This record gives sequence, structure tokens and C-alpha cells, in this order.
Amino acid sequence: MAEKKSLIVKNNIKELTELSVSEEFLEAIDKKVESIVKEAETRAKANSRRTLYSRDL
Repeated sequence: MAEKKSLIVKNNIKELTELSVSEEFLEAIDKKVESIVKEAETRAKANSRRTLYSRDL
């Protein structure tokens, strides 16, 4: 099975904080972002749209 591509770029997170960023943190935030996108997708589809907008968050 192919490895899933991360939605989060570690270097971008590191630019936001002076703390170290663990792989565990990256996995957790990646799952959270995926969940947010899926919920937004559900909302957009419920409104008969094929485009995600900020209002879907």
C-alpha cells in the first residue's frame, strides 16, 4: 500500500514556533486538518456545491 502524503509541511510549522516539532505532533495535526477538510466537503456537497469555501469550515 502506498504511503499517504502529508498535508502539513514540517518546515512551515517550525517557522511558527521556536520549539521542536515531533513526528507525533505532525501526525496529529495532519489528521485534524484532514478531518476539517472532510467536514467542509460534506457541508459543500449538502449545499449542492463542488467548491470548498471558508464558510464551509
